[in-house]
Amino acid sequence: MRVIIHFYPRKSRLNDDGQLPIYVRFTVKSKRVDLSTGLFIQPKHWSDAKGRVKDRAPYAYNVNERLDKLKTEIQDYFNQLRSSGEDYSVKTIKDYLLQVTNSKGILEIFDYYLESILAKLNKGYSMETYKHYKSSRKRLATFIRFKYKQNDFPVEKIKFAFLDAFDVYLKQKFKVHQNTAWNYHKHLRRILNLAISMEHISKNPYNKYKVGLEPTHREILTIEELTRLEEKEIQIERMSVVRDIFVFACYTGLSYSDIYKLNKSHLHKGIDKKDWIIIDRTKTSNRCRIPLIPEAKRILNKYSNYPKNENSGKLLPVLTNQKMNSYLKELGDICNINKDITMHIARHTFATSVTLANGVPIETVSKILGHTSLKTTQIYAKVLDQKISEDMDLLQTRLSEKKKAI
Repeated sequence: MRVIIHFYPRKSRLNDDGQLPIYVRFTVKSKRVDLSTGLFIQPKHWSDAKGRVKDRAPYAYNVNERLDKLKTEIQDYFNQLRSSGEDYSVKTIKDYLLQVTNSKGILEIFDYYLESILAKLNKGYSMETYKHYKSSRKRLATFIRFKYKQNDFPVEKIKFAFLDAFDVYLKQKFKVHQNTAWNYHKHLRRILNLAISMEHISKNPYNKYKVGLEPTHREILTIEELTRLEEKEIQIERMSVVRDIFVFACYTGLSYSDIYKLNKSHLHKGIDKKDWIIIDRTKTSNRCRIPLIPEAKRILNKYSNYPKNENSGKLLPVLTNQKMNSYLKELGDICNINKDITMHIARHTFATSVTLANGVPIETVSKILGHTSLKTTQIYAKVLDQKISEDMDLLQTRLSEKKKAI
């Protein structure tokens, strides 16, 4: 299968200047299309044998160069169509050259969804959600330009091959991990579901294309490590502040973004007449109800009159997440904790070492963490099972040594 391309002057369209318009004819599967190139020629300057302007014509180089570029463009697009495995015809090439489309582009629908998120900020959607989807839209746009040399792609033409090529592109071009790629696919799947709701397509191509998640290791601190960090004497104020905020997160399960916005309006008396934090999560807007245990209250009391909190109205002097994590790495070295400590590890530590390991029911932990599903909390239980297994292996070793000694 090939495309046949031919240029010719349209003799029936002689204009007032005595020039003829140059047309291009391309044929695919015995079907042909004739389109104007927008170029004109004096009849005497055209070579029918070569299908181009005679070399001695005064404007031969410029016109022939433009014809060559158009020919290359048609040939390249035909090659893409042929290798894509999708159905196409000579009209497909015509519509491409005329930039004609009768369908919605996937990026156009993506933009609609982004505008919808912005309109609903803090009313079911967070700025973090918007940023994540915007990042996915950017990756998808670069893929479409790279793979198809287009600014958008018809949503009804997205099939298995498109999704698989997108997956390969993400992993080869940006070296993303399988689970990161899964997140990009999750966003695109949501946009395609929106396209179904808008009646642009009838079914989601992800029904046939599956993207798996790889098991991840969630780093946590043991109670011994947390205690070591908590009781360490630190003379440098900035390091001490970061340590205290991290420990506070370990005893409340709050994420960095939620601690950052924490203020007096989030402090309440609970049903037990004790102090609670009641806050809507930044990520999901789910409400968290967290009883304050003494270790967490002690830190809030320590910073109740902290100068840097007075103007902001916040309860803790939280730095940027990047700075916090940078200082936490230093703290890990100071406390001889051979783990890559970040603010998010505090949330994992609360779920495992602080609560589940001490008999707090998983349903209670899930509610405190503000998880939308108990399945999310069960991930932490798996981490805990791994620790139990390691401890039992150690126990078996010690028992064997004692038996040998006897």
